[in-house]
Amino acid sequence: MPHELMDEAAKSKSCMPSPRLTEVVLHPEEAFDKKLFQHFLQTKFQQELKDGLKVIPLRRSIDARGKNVKVKVVFQIANPSEIKTAYQKPEAKVSGKPVIIVGAGPAGLFAALRLLEFGLKPIIIERGKDVQSRRRDIAAINKEHKVNGDSNYCFGEGGAGAYSDGKLYTRSVKRGDVRRILEVLAAHGAPDDIRFDAHPHIGTNKLPKVIAAIRQTILDCGGEILFNSRVIDFIADDEMKGVKLANGDSLTGHAVILASGHSARDIFFLLQQKKWKLEFKPFALGIRIEHPQPLIDSIQYHTNMRGCLPAASYSLAQQVERQARKRGVFSFCMCPGGFIVPAATSSGEVVVNGMSPSRRDSPFANSGIVMSIEKEDTGKFLKHQELSGLYFQQDIERKACAAAGGNQTAPAQRMVDFVNRKISGTLPDTSYVPGISSADMRETLPPFICDGLRFAFEQFGKKMKGYLTNEAVIVGAESRTSSPVRIPRDETLQHVQLKNLYPCGEGAGYAGGIVSAAMDGERCAEAIVRKINGTTNS
Repeated sequence: MPHELMDEAAKSKSCMPSPRLTEVVLHPEEAFDKKLFQHFLQTKFQQELKDGLKVIPLRRSIDARGKNVKVKVVFQIANPSEIKTAYQKPEAKVSGKPVIIVGAGPAGLFAALRLLEFGLKPIIIERGKDVQSRRRDIAAINKEHKVNGDSNYCFGEGGAGAYSDGKLYTRSVKRGDVRRILEVLAAHGAPDDIRFDAHPHIGTNKLPKVIAAIRQTILDCGGEILFNSRVIDFIADDEMKGVKLANGDSLTGHAVILASGHSARDIFFLLQQKKWKLEFKPFALGIRIEHPQPLIDSIQYHTNMRGCLPAASYSLAQQVERQARKRGVFSFCMCPGGFIVPAATSSGEVVVNGMSPSRRDSPFANSGIVMSIEKEDTGKFLKHQELSGLYFQQDIERKACAAAGGNQTAPAQRMVDFVNRKISGTLPDTSYVPGISSADMRETLPPFICDGLRFAFEQFGKKMKGYLTNEAVIVGAESRTSSPVRIPRDETLQHVQLKNLYPCGEGAGYAGGIVSAAMDGERCAEAIVRKINGTTNS
């Protein structure tokens, strides 16, 4: 098959210095069939490989702008000695005074790994269960509509990302070393292609094994992890000393990294009770929309025959008017070939999220479609000051529950019916296992969000012909996109009022996904090392 070489220098027969980059355009079969991909690599770079050079794919991206879909792959060609590994597992055991980490999500786990590299002992405190044991509680939500407040899609080892997709794409490239995070995950069993896919994804079926492997590294190196251990108080005077647990135990250490996640509302309430500074943080809220995956494939790939291409995704955004100001309505956590899942953390609320298995082979495509929320939007909840967004979220989740019957069944409308303010007489098949019930989404969402979504859907239908259809169903409420609260910290990453407290990750308002949370966990760990060593750089 023909290949289009984009690197003019590579066309020269002259000896090129190493390392160098070469971009190649492949047919989809060559790019995504592992055997064909390896055959291409061995054939195209036969001479380089004979010369003892390494040929490493750095980035693989799909270009579907033309009639025929192409896949661009950037390769690095280098001497093995010039290739640096971003991560190596720690070997030495650590002991002594620990660093306390609250939360075993990506921020907490990666903070622990980084501390181990510097010879410090982490103790992770996780309110939920280990990642394997969480499965039973997640099954109970889906099948029995029972929500365990400490073990669910949001709480437990691996955090909210463990059973909601494992997408690794991030725009937070200035906050840390993205490549290092991917190398850590690959070193613990994640697929190698996360190192070079433009939108890397592990999959909900594979990510738990990666998380369990990270746990084993932490334990092997002398760290500790306490499951089913909920923090109910902090030990502090003029600085943070440690934490108190629900079972009566207390733990102290060098510092406390607070990585409790965006849904740990009890932690926010505790901080407010102690009058430690918090801030409202803008967030986004809306619904999940689900289309047949073949429809999205045909729109994006311009053909009904997807072949070996992965399930197609999309990214949409639209500005809408809100009180004479522009607000964004945008797609969030798009899950091709995925499922809608129940993400409530207590009974009496309905929250939906999305996930995909590694093969993305579900017949459905779902995405959050959400609207930016500012403090003034929270209306009657402004009396709660910095927690007004939290109460606003909670109110909508309770309304979603009431609108659909009072359990984990979710309110739903066909897409065009919603735009036309019509209650749907029937609903299409859905991936949401607890079930959906026809309802007027105006019973769940405030009028300004409904109006913004309607306008955005009409515009999205113009951008993607066929997207605005009654084959699609909207399901509510998508409310846990990010934390509605920020725990402010200074330039040393410590809380602005309390030394030795390091607010971290999504729950503290400094991340928006697995990779950015992991990078923030590493940054907090490095900040602690600098403070202990009395240095300004790690």
